[in-house]
Amino acid sequence: MSARILVVDDYQVARKTIRSLLTWHSMHVCGEAENGKQAVEKVKELNPDLVLLDINMPVMNGVQAAYEIRRIAPSTKIIFFTIHDSPETIAASRAIGVDAFIPKASAGTQLIPAVQGSAGAHSAPPAVA
Repeated sequence: MSARILVVDDYQVARKTIRSLLTWHSMHVCGEAENGKQAVEKVKELNPDLVLLDINMPVMNGVQAAYEIRRIAPSTKIIFFTIHDSPETIAASRAIGVDAFIPKASAGTQLIPAVQGSAGAHSAPPAVA
């Protein structure tokens, strides 16, 4: 059975594109959320194996959501997938214990390997860029 993935981004087009890409690679998207608060609620409801999480979102940003997801579901893998790839943001992701950090500009080459690595039962998570 493939890993259950929750896609979180405030732009519907981005969520649909990511869902299509993951589905094309035979990955199972169990749900979507448009902000961090919804993401936390969906983690409680759907118990995903992996959350693909944008950072800059309304209501609750991705950093706050990742912190809360770590608290309520410590075994859930988290990948930040964002345009915000400053050294400060990468450092914050490490402090929270995010499993990978993928800049959206690198989606074509890094997203699928990162998801496969993080979702794999015995695979080491990909390095934070």
